[in-house]
This record gives sequence, C-alpha cells and structure tokens, in this order.
Amino acid sequence: MEFRYLGASGLKISQITYGNWLTHGSQVENDAALACVRAALDAGITTFDTADGYANGAAETVLGEALKGERRQSLEILTKVYWPTGPRGHNDSGLSRKHIMESIDASLTRLQTGYVDLYQAHRYDFETPLEETMQAFADVVRAGKALYIGVSEWTADQLRAGQALAADLGIKIVSNQPQYSALYRVIEEQVVPTSAELGISQIVFSPIAQGVLTGKYKPGAAPPPGSRATDEKGGANMIKRWLDDTTLTRVQQLEPVAADLGLTMAQLAVAWVLQNENVASAIIGASRPEQVTDNVGALGVTLEGDVLKRIDEALGQAVERDPALTQSPPTRPS
Repeated sequence: MEFRYLGASGLKISQITYGNWLTHGSQVENDAALACVRAALDAGITTFDTADGYANGAAETVLGEALKGERRQSLEILTKVYWPTGPRGHNDSGLSRKHIMESIDASLTRLQTGYVDLYQAHRYDFETPLEETMQAFADVVRAGKALYIGVSEWTADQLRAGQALAADLGIKIVSNQPQYSALYRVIEEQVVPTSAELGISQIVFSPIAQGVLTGKYKPGAAPPPGSRATDEKGGANMIKRWLDDTTLTRVQQLEPVAADLGLTMAQLAVAWVLQNENVASAIIGASRPEQVTDNVGALGVTLEGDVLKRIDEALGQAVERDPALTQSPPTRPS
C-alpha cells in the first residue's frame, strides 16, 4: 500500500480507501460485506469511508462489526453527516448543531469506536448558518470525537468560506469528497485549484464511474445479470446516466490502452484519478473480494502524457466537465 498526506495535515491515509456506499447494509449480504473488508485489510488498505445516511445507519453498523478486533490506531475511519437518518424527523437531516451533535454520537456507537479520524459534511446545508455548522464541528473535534474535519461536494466558494471560519475556530478543513473519474471531471476547473490553495485534499468517489469504466457494460447489450445497473435498490438509478450507447462505445476504446499497460480497465480508471496531485485517495466499493484485489493493482502506476492523451481522445465528448454540477440540495432532504 502507498499513502498520501491528507491536505495540510500530518494525517496519512491509504491511496485506496474502502467505501461502503450502495453496498453494505443494502445491496450486499453481511457475509459478503465482511469478506470484502477482510480483502481490503489484507491488501493493506487502512482507510475506510462510510456515512450515517448509507442504508440509514446500517452501513456504519456493518463496517464497525467488520473492523472489530483490528488495532484502532492502525486504521483511519471516516464517516459523514447531512442526509436524513432515523425516522426522518424535522431535525434528522442537515448540518444544524443539534443534528451534528446527535449524529456523531450515533455514528460512534454504530462504528464501535471512541472517535473517527475524519468527520465530513456530506453536503452543504443552505438552511443552517455556516457559522453554526463550523462551530459544531470545532466542538466535536475538541471533544475528541473526531480528529479532523472534511466536507463532500462543496463548491470552491463554499470551501473558501468554510476554511476561513474554521481558521477562526482553531481547526481546518483538510478534505473534500467529490465525485471524480475520467468521465466526470467537474472539480478540475475550480474545486481542485482552490483546494490546493487552501490545503485541502480530495478523497474521490466513483473513480470507475459506478462500474462503467470497467468496460463490462457493452453498447447495445443488456447489463450483465447481478451488476449495479440491474439493482433496483438504488444502484440502477445512480448508474443510468452513463449507459447510453455513445458513452459505452467510447469507454470500450479504453480497452487497448489498458491492455498496452498490462492493466485491467478498472485499474486504469483508478490509476487515472491518482495522477491528480490533489487527490489523496480514491474510494473503491466492492460486492466481491476479488474486486478489491483488482482495484489495488492501480497503485504505483504512472500514466505518461501520451497515455493520458489516448484516454482523452477515446472518451472525447463523453467527459462531463461543467463545474456547475458541483452542488448541494437547496433545502434539507426529508
């Protein structure tokens, strides 16, 4: 395993993070989930990402059980707060002080740990004053319940405002968790340069675009049985944006690029995001242990300029670059 510093902090995290969004507690049976976590640990992954909103807390519970018995100091456990939890009452979402303070305690209980290494604002909350949110996060850190603070899918302006308030409170935002892949590059124009200036790293999700960049979805063909595109619990809805024949045809053109490098297409996709110096780690998910092993094969791969050019030419207009797509819901979900 290889490690990178998280933002302008002294914390190192593994370049591959194991995440359990859309899997643990919902799409994958517990035994399979535990096997995937074990595969991640065996591969040297030390960083694990989850959220209280994943399967309404069940994902945190599964992860806590899977990591029980491991040396806590050797792990980096990351979770998030914002999306609705519990019975979805009027204060069961967002970034109010009440929801943050109650949510961190609930997350720690489910994760069976006394603290998380990184506590993240899962989206920006337009209905709560930013000052209130940052003060609550600062108090969580001072209480020893979280060591560092991060955010997810915040715009450049939101990052700048949040970091200024954090500095006044004696803490700092060290990470942002955006979607990023060779197909989805909306953070490159504004978020990445602002983050680099502010000492914030990216921990990116969906580096293989929900599985599309593995090449298993073929143009003109039905999705493979058991794949995310056939899962009606949420996976199918998340992946459908990439399943047009034009995009899938372009993705197939990456196969010879990967083959020339001795990589699988999934490894090529993960290696691609890790070429960005502002990316500290790429989050992978898995429904089978062998997927973890495959993705870890991206470590240490350097993609030279000619390879990056071939990737750009293959994907062409299928790449999404609009920075306006980095956004949070205008009102709290319920």
